[in-house]
Amino acid sequence: MKTLAAATAMVTAEDLLARVRDRRRHQRVKVTLLGRYMLEDRREFPCQTIDMSPGGVGLFAPVKAPVGSRIVAYLDDIGRIEGTAVRHLPNGFALQLNMTAAKREKLADQLTWLANRHALGLPEDRRHERIAPRNPRSTMILSDGGEYIVKLIDVSLSGAAIKCDTQPPLASIITIGQTKGRVVRHIEGGIAIEFLRMTPIEKFDENIRL
Repeated sequence: MKTLAAATAMVTAEDLLARVRDRRRHQRVKVTLLGRYMLEDRREFPCQTIDMSPGGVGLFAPVKAPVGSRIVAYLDDIGRIEGTAVRHLPNGFALQLNMTAAKREKLADQLTWLANRHALGLPEDRRHERIAPRNPRSTMILSDGGEYIVKLIDVSLSGAAIKCDTQPPLASIITIGQTKGRVVRHIEGGIAIEFLRMTPIEKFDENIRL
């Protein structure tokens, strides 16, 4: 009898844990995050979140995605997401997210943190999420034609931090790989630049090459 009771208690505990995880997976959080999204025809538009859960997101968007179409979006503080447009909203559309269980759990943690940050009045993070490229080696070409081998520390949609031996003057235009940018800050052992054109969403991942 004790063995049966213990087994029953174990099943009940596991069932309860599963229900908690399921609620967490679908709990919507009202967050205001700016971003961009790309339609299947590769057109890009700005957007803003209405609310979000680890399973989906509502977006204010100037162009509504066709229901059933695949969408790629990049949201500040969240990063790159993919999903399917499931319905239209008065000023946008709702997206059902496609991601692994591990990424869904990570998103749940991010949303919890964002909700707490808003409640506590904590300051905003940097404008865009930054990633460390798998291949950090690149070249830097200065306005005078000088060329140097550099290392990408991290990259965002709008800029990059670069480790280099030569620090070009602030506000000067340089080329990293094939991407032009403006030097906005000197850092220890390198520079920070702002791209003249924002990186396309579909190219923004760990395999990025400037």
